[in-house]
Amino acid sequence: MTWNWQQPDWANWSFDARELEELEQQFLLGSGRLMGAWQHLTNEHKDQLKVSLLSDEAMKSSEIEGEFLDRDSVQSSVRRQFGMSTDRRSQPAESGIAELMVACFQGYGETITHKSLFHWHSLVCRGRTDLKDVGAYRTHTEAMQVVSGRIDRPKVHFEAPPSSVVNNEMDGFLNWLHESKIPALAKAGLTHLYFVSIHPFEDGNGRIARALSEHVFASSLRQPSLLALSYQIEKERNAYYDALEANNKTMEVTPWLIWFAKTALKAQAYSIALIDHIIAKTQTLDRLRGKLNPRQEKALIRLFDAGPEGFLGGLSAKNYISITGATTVTTTRDLNDLVAKSALTKTGERKGTRYWLKI
Repeated sequence: MTWNWQQPDWANWSFDARELEELEQQFLLGSGRLMGAWQHLTNEHKDQLKVSLLSDEAMKSSEIEGEFLDRDSVQSSVRRQFGMSTDRRSQPAESGIAELMVACFQGYGETITHKSLFHWHSLVCRGRTDLKDVGAYRTHTEAMQVVSGRIDRPKVHFEAPPSSVVNNEMDGFLNWLHESKIPALAKAGLTHLYFVSIHPFEDGNGRIARALSEHVFASSLRQPSLLALSYQIEKERNAYYDALEANNKTMEVTPWLIWFAKTALKAQAYSIALIDHIIAKTQTLDRLRGKLNPRQEKALIRLFDAGPEGFLGGLSAKNYISITGATTVTTTRDLNDLVAKSALTKTGERKGTRYWLKI
């Protein structure tokens, strides 16, 4: 099988820019709306958004690779990176990926170098003792393959260039990254595909590729992109891997760029919704201050902390009891009162009754 890096025209990427024109325009319009919303946030709201967004991105980027982190530990590390107060220590894996997210958020104007990537890799692999090369490109002699299936009958989804040529390949990648003048969506998508096609590190390539895409977006906007890219990709994880696999044997990659662009636009829409959600949380709690009992306030905060998409399937009486420890009678009274105070809306009947934030 011939992979993209074995093609005679590697790495002269080809795509139909006309297919992306409308998506690029939507991205610019959405970026304007997102930045406008960001500028109108209070400093307190900005801090809430940074912690929430970057914590989610750290969690989801790791989950895409099958690694599940402790949310409280990630959030604590993000807060610490921004100089905010925290009373919890973070574990190595959580602190490393959180530090990478904050570095991308704050360093959008910096030039990416080999040294930058080595530092990012050391963050992604913080606490790992099973890797030979951490903070350096891979040097092992065996083939770098992406495989699935049984050990005795593996399916090879991709094989990257041998370790002996990685340094030269990364020179070419960084030169392209610095010199390419194509629009933001196309460049971010190509950056991701180009990087994972080289697969320069022993592990962590996917997380670094997504961080690089975020950096490209931010650099093009000359400010943090605020995109929930990994959040959206994790929701479409299978489609993500299918799209990568379908575009790793050719230099014509229009289908990949269209998929990536549409996913980035969804991520942008989610970030806008997240800002609205954070503002609504503050407005709702301010409006109801002194009018709620501790159980009701705890449940409302839990609902808001679930994000714009809320509890899957809505809040049930059983959920409320689990969150607050209330009795069945008290739960019914509390929930009816929250509906009367226009904090929640109610749908369904009996066992199918569900409650939703009224925003």
